[in-house]
Amino acid sequence: MEISDKLLCLFSADVTLKGDEYVVSVPRREIDTGSVEPGETYRVALISRETEEESDDEQTATTTTQSSTSTGSVSSEPQPPVEAGEIRYVEVEDIGKQGDGIARVERGYVIIVPGAEIGERVKVEITEVKSNFAVGEIIEEEF
Repeated sequence: MEISDKLLCLFSADVTLKGDEYVVSVPRREIDTGSVEPGETYRVALISRETEEESDDEQTATTTTQSSTSTGSVSSEPQPPVEAGEIRYVEVEDIGKQGDGIARVERGYVIIVPGAEIGERVKVEITEVKSNFAVGEIIEEEF
């Protein structure tokens, strides 16, 4: 499956019935990290869920991969495109709710850059990596 570079976030959610509409709830963490903004319109892609048996096998493979990466197993969940300690050159596109710079890299993955301003191009060292965002410390301004 091809994944667009414009992908802002990826999560699993149930479709629920609310009145005469079906609703997919966006996790709060996606709003908190600045991936999506309330009131904006986004394109949504829905991917069908596997059967229960396939899902159980997938969870086992994911657990095995997380506990022992030397086996060569590959997790079906997208992995962050950065690693702790990695050096990246990024351009700050936005400011988050706490005033930190927001940069996006592959697949729309968010890097939070404390102390950066919109439009700045900075060299950062990735200090923290989460599934849906990373934090980068500025090591060189305006490259």
